[in-house]
Amino acid sequence: MRASLGERLTEWAVAGFLWGFRILIILIIVLGTYFTARGGKYTSSQWIDFVVFGIARGSIYALIALGYTMVYGILRMINFAHGDIFMTGAFGGYFVIKAMSASGFLDQNPVLGIVVSILFAMVIATSIALLVERIAYRPLRGAPRLVPLISAIGASFFLEYAFRGFFGPGVYAYPAIKVLEGQWNILGQPILKMQVVVAVSAFVMMTILYTIVMRTKVGKAMRAVSEDKAVAELMGIDVNRIIVSTFAIGAAMAGAAGVLYALLYKQVNYFVGFTPGIKAFTAAVLGGIGNVPGAMVGGLVLGIFESLGPSLFLDGLGITRPYQLQDAIAFTMLVMVLLFRPSGILGERITTKKA
Repeated sequence: MRASLGERLTEWAVAGFLWGFRILIILIIVLGTYFTARGGKYTSSQWIDFVVFGIARGSIYALIALGYTMVYGILRMINFAHGDIFMTGAFGGYFVIKAMSASGFLDQNPVLGIVVSILFAMVIATSIALLVERIAYRPLRGAPRLVPLISAIGASFFLEYAFRGFFGPGVYAYPAIKVLEGQWNILGQPILKMQVVVAVSAFVMMTILYTIVMRTKVGKAMRAVSEDKAVAELMGIDVNRIIVSTFAIGAAMAGAAGVLYALLYKQVNYFVGFTPGIKAFTAAVLGGIGNVPGAMVGGLVLGIFESLGPSLFLDGLGITRPYQLQDAIAFTMLVMVLLFRPSGILGERITTKKA
């Protein structure tokens, strides 16, 4: 059946608008970059600072994004409570670090103290995530997609306001770690110690997770279940156990990210998981939802773009306080990537059966 003239005109109008939007954003990026470089406002050292901070922040986004992408890869479901799982890890780490700081243990053994707080946060986040999976998601596994999505949003609100009820609406300041204050001189460039520690810790955990997914029997089973749950079950894989393992691993990464985020930003409250959770979901989509390396790449790209973008693209255009627009820049980048490559940076086309 031929499309009517009105439908064709609508399609052309939409396509024209999208191409116009693409061209506009590209012009802003090119002109903003040109005028910023020409103005010479920032030194090479400052640009390196932007990149390093972007890597540190992006590595945290990547850790959180892994939970989104792994759960989606197995269940084709967006776990919107994942940002609040991240928040529970940040709170768990706070109480451990505070106790160690009060006793003096943290100053005497800072590395061991950080490791202990991260491990405790991972246990707390994993425990709560498994409860959420058992209560809010498992009974709805065979339901239409919209039902578990609504359940996930409900679980998110429940966790936020449960923690508000337990700990109040105030902000909790993470204790300072004296040995990590100040800077290291790396290749002649002064870099904040905390940013290096956060980035290295995140990369270590991402490497461990990638090894688990690609090299272990559990990881192979996860990939098999992601491809086809029915066939995987026929091959003897305990699908339910693999789903639980996926939630547990993703939550552990989010819990660790919660501590790293709080160490970087020095504070935590009941709502701290909202913005990083949305950014991490953006990173997962940016890299290719359901793709583990894509989540890592998406997080790093988003973090660097978010750190560099305001100064690089907007400062040269005369926009005052461009850093306040970093969120707009991050989501504009997501829109641009999806317009040019809807499957994400490393994503593949989803088959009809999977979709």
